[in-house]
Amino acid sequence: MGVAEALQGQPGVWALAADTDGIDGMEDNAGARVAPDTLARAQALGLADHQRRNDAYGFFSALGDLVVTGTTHTNVNDFRALLVC
Repeated sequence: MGVAEALQGQPGVWALAADTDGIDGMEDNAGARVAPDTLARAQALGLADHQRRNDAYGFFSALGDLVVTGTTHTNVNDFRALLVC
């Protein structure tokens, strides 16, 4: 959520934060993706409460932007990427 808020809908910038083991702690997802329209879609869906509570799971789940791969049994590292075009 912090990346989405920092980018403020910057055109041409996408981000991905995920864990290579396919899960984030006790959650069922590897991470989430951020697109230029993430905040606009969140506002349209009324997700401000998720932002206030730092509820990234609820925020990205409601947007359909969770990365769900299932357990990979690798646990190599965390993965962060930005695509700027």
